[in-house]
Amino acid sequence: MSKLHRRAVISLAALCLAGAAFAQERGGKKEAKALADAAFEHIKAMGPEKAYKDFTTDKAAWNKKNLYVMVYDSKAVALAHGGNEKLVGKDLSALKDAHGVPIVTGLIGLAAKGGGWFDCDWPDPITKKLMGKPTYARKQPSGEGFIGVGIYR
Repeated sequence: MSKLHRRAVISLAALCLAGAAFAQERGGKKEAKALADAAFEHIKAMGPEKAYKDFTTDKAAWNKKNLYVMVYDSKAVALAHGGNEKLVGKDLSALKDAHGVPIVTGLIGLAAKGGGWFDCDWPDPITKKLMGKPTYARKQPSGEGFIGVGIYR
């Protein structure tokens, strides 16, 4: 095997390993739903104020792979956000995806109907490319707003 061929094989193997590691860093639907359900139980056990702080600041406990917890009230104000602490306290009722889909108000509506998966498009924080981002939403223990965890496709 020539040196050039050997380098090409080594480079290809390195790219494959990097791709596999990248794929393992992404959470799936089951993990997202489990994290949202755990957040629901955490709010019940610790109370909203403590739980919201935990979701926003305790990355080791509440950020799994590329998943994080977000919590909004019924008026679309962020109460907790594990992906961007600067959003806490902001009214995001006007937030829409690149195709005009209302995101936070859509998630509130879905949670009010019993919860489930909501589809929108959002820039991937890693690649910066616009991607589908299904988000699992369920009501908070108080019955207001929603707890959400999204994944990137």
